[in-house]
Amino acid sequence: MSTFPQADPKDRPARLTVGVVGAGRVGPALAASLQLAGHRPVAVSGVSDASRRRAAQLLPDVPLVTPEQVLQRADLVLLTVPDDALPGLVEGLVDTGSIRPGQLLVHTSGRYGARILDPALRAGALPLALHPAMTFTGTPVDVQRLAGCSFGITAPEELRLAAEALVIEMGGEPEWIAEESRPLYHAALALGANHLVTLVAESMDLLRTAGVDAPDRMLGPLLGAALDNALRSGDAALTGPVARGDAGTVAAHITELREHAPQTVAGYLAMARATADRALAHGLLKAELAEDLLGVLADGPDGPDVPEGDVR
Repeated sequence: MSTFPQADPKDRPARLTVGVVGAGRVGPALAASLQLAGHRPVAVSGVSDASRRRAAQLLPDVPLVTPEQVLQRADLVLLTVPDDALPGLVEGLVDTGSIRPGQLLVHTSGRYGARILDPALRAGALPLALHPAMTFTGTPVDVQRLAGCSFGITAPEELRLAAEALVIEMGGEPEWIAEESRPLYHAALALGANHLVTLVAESMDLLRTAGVDAPDRMLGPLLGAALDNALRSGDAALTGPVARGDAGTVAAHITELREHAPQTVAGYLAMARATADRALAHGLLKAELAEDLLGVLADGPDGPDVPEGDVR
């Protein structure tokens, strides 16, 4: 039985057959979302045991076949493979004659735009780059999270409406990204989302070292409020010792990190310097306090400790 409620075929007939090449965390979720919109998943390819389990959970009764067979069966094909594997996959599909003229070929890479699909375009495919700005778990919750999720879209102008329609059908919000801006767009998302996970994990590790029994419970409300404030107010939401210019407190942080978690010092210094720059530019960090603070941050991860009397 399907994990998701199905529309009555009499009321909402499927309009496109959908295939997935690469049953990672993204492809099955997008196909399941398209199924809710009335399209019909017909084939999926996956190699690892984990990908096969995901396909079985999110796309029950959809057969597992080879990538070439996916393209034979589907009007709309989702290429949901890692970025580095995408160029070779496209070339391989073209070389084997798997692409049919008029077939919608969609990749979900944030890094690439539609140009990576040029070999398929020359073979008659209709190329779309639809990147969901979301982190995926590989479970049914991903389908729910697509509601309101922004998608970075890049496509030929004549396919723009089709790309936007597919995103809207999945419950997403289309955002047009120029071909040449895709790497910068993807870097921005990685900086905000991927590095956030690292920062939070390191923060929890340090709290455990400090004796906190439930660091997740302690950080949850704090990080939730900080994220909300940042999204609402940008740099005006900056708080803490760097934004205040508390050089002594920052020096104490660095001393403790060198002793207990030296691997975190470089990251702390880099983020503190960036925070100081933004706080200065926004007028939050007073110029007369910035000199001492920047001096502390300039010492680097192996610099001298500040004398105890200078730490306040």
